[in-house]
Amino acid sequence: MDTDTADITRHFDRYLRSLDDRGPFGDGWAAAFFTKDATSSTPAGDTRGREAIAANVRMAMGLFDRTVHFGSNYLVEVDGDRATLLGNQLSTHVLADGGGLFLSGGRTENEFVRTPDGWRLSRADLLIAWKQGNPPALPRTQLLG
Repeated sequence: MDTDTADITRHFDRYLRSLDDRGPFGDGWAAAFFTKDATSSTPAGDTRGREAIAANVRMAMGLFDRTVHFGSNYLVEVDGDRATLLGNQLSTHVLADGGGLFLSGGRTENEFVRTPDGWRLSRADLLIAWKQGNPPALPRTQLLG
């Protein structure tokens, strides 16, 4: 595995792990993982800009007491200072307030940009293929896919 592929894979794994570490999902967290103008499309909504991504993640992760996000089968393609990472994602969620267990599986589609601080996500999309259990209720402006 070349250095760029290893760095990108490690960065994405750290991102998934940060979700399970429970925050605080502030500006420093967002800057560590995303470009300033990054976009994200997940079951919790579509967002643009790392501050909006951080706010969306704070809202979504607040719906759970505990989570485990597992990424696998990464396919990384590097083209100069840009790259893509496609993979599978299995997410296990313990709903807040004793609401039970919610599982989802899907594919993750990501774009990366090399910055002076290292690789950062410029796009992070999660496409759900299946789910089990009752998803949490999202605010009216959000939809859970």
